[in-house]
Amino acid sequence: MNTAADIENTGFEQELAQHIITALNMDMNPAEIDPLAPLHGDDGLGIDSIDVLEISLMITKQYGVQLRSDDANNARIFASLRNLANHVQQYRIK
Repeated sequence: MNTAADIENTGFEQELAQHIITALNMDMNPAEIDPLAPLHGDDGLGIDSIDVLEISLMITKQYGVQLRSDDANNARIFASLRNLANHVQQYRIK
């Protein structure tokens, strides 16, 4: 069951998914990314540390959010598309 927050975030999650796909030159549709699936590893999108760097640079450029490699919260932030989208929405300046 979707909550109001889920419905509200769907559009932004799709927008962020499209930016990720573009930044990583992936051949897929944003709707194919499960917002709750892990971004790392074989169970999800399968991104690696280089991909995280590319995504971080894109997020800084698109939304003005600085993601630091030494942030203790990175595992949580990059756990899923939904977590990443929520973090970006919370701290975005653009």
